[in-house]
Amino acid sequence: MGSSRVIKIVFNGVGSVLVEVKEDWNPKTVRRILESLPLSGRAMRWGDEVYFEVNLNVEEENSRVDMEVGEVAFWPPGNAICLFFGRTPVSVSDKPRAYSPVNPFGVIVEGIDILRKVKGGEKVTVVMG
Repeated sequence: MGSSRVIKIVFNGVGSVLVEVKEDWNPKTVRRILESLPLSGRAMRWGDEVYFEVNLNVEEENSRVDMEVGEVAFWPPGNAICLFFGRTPVSVSDKPRAYSPVNPFGVIVEGIDILRKVKGGEKVTVVMG
């Protein structure tokens, strides 16, 4: 399980980010996402978080609301993948905070700066890195 896998999240017309998948954090979440690739959705912004609905049913697994900049998680109630790159409207410090518990499953290793340019409605595709 210690092998590192990378997925690529492509924002149409903006660029892409590479995410190192952390299988040991939430193995069920990771398996469901990897088995379902490629995924696509429409980007939405919530403070310094980009998220997009992917229509996967994943239960809460080792979930939390306090995140680190660069973490990527699955949000079960919204059926969405979330990329955190700064404060959100519910942050209590400079760190990102999810709206409700999310399942962290990876860390952005390349391209985090392009997230600031992502606008709502842009097409997003997730593929193996």
